[in-house]
Amino acid sequence: MTTTEHPAPEAPQVAVRGEARLEVDPEIARIAVTVAARGSDRRATLTDLTRRNALAAELVTSYGDAVERLETGAFSIAPETGRHGRGERVRAYRGGVRLTAELNDFTALGELVTRLADLELTRVEGPWWALRPESPAYEEARRKAVGEAVERARAYAAALGTSLAALLELSDTGMVPPPALMGGTRMAFAAESIDEAPPLDLEPQRQTVTAEVTARFTMLPPKL
Repeated sequence: MTTTEHPAPEAPQVAVRGEARLEVDPEIARIAVTVAARGSDRRATLTDLTRRNALAAELVTSYGDAVERLETGAFSIAPETGRHGRGERVRAYRGGVRLTAELNDFTALGELVTRLADLELTRVEGPWWALRPESPAYEEARRKAVGEAVERARAYAAALGTSLAALLELSDTGMVPPPALMGGTRMAFAAESIDEAPPLDLEPQRQTVTAEVTARFTMLPPKL
């Protein structure tokens, strides 16, 4: 008589997903400032553009530590032509400079955008609310996602009358940052007011951070 030996079954496994969704206050706000100049003389137009750009940049930097970053983006100056007989004649020159600023003080932000909008031929856009790339909110979301995966796996194991034995795999399936360019208030002014305008009351937009993980565990063999 012969007997057949069956190999011991592998340790049972459970695979789960953990998710976390946090609503947090923004840490920074970005604005875009475009200064413009237009005139019939190229040199005079460039001079006006340079002066207005310097005024806008000086105003932004006057807010000190409230401003984390100020950058100059696109610069342009180009002729505007019109048909004149069989040729083309330059009618005027138009120029522009775009600045971007990043602030961490939202009270100062409301005052700054108002003062910028009071500058001559100046366009202000924003704010766009965001978190810093190293924000603790991302780490917290990851921890919560992992914790949910462990609790979910434990619940499945308990339903079988057993417990978890070891972690086999943990995979980050996605950290979704909040969209930094959504929810902004667009403003455009070519202000000529004499009286100083009151600061804008800007309400920061809450940011949503989502984290997802998948995890695979072994369980102690249940008695079924």
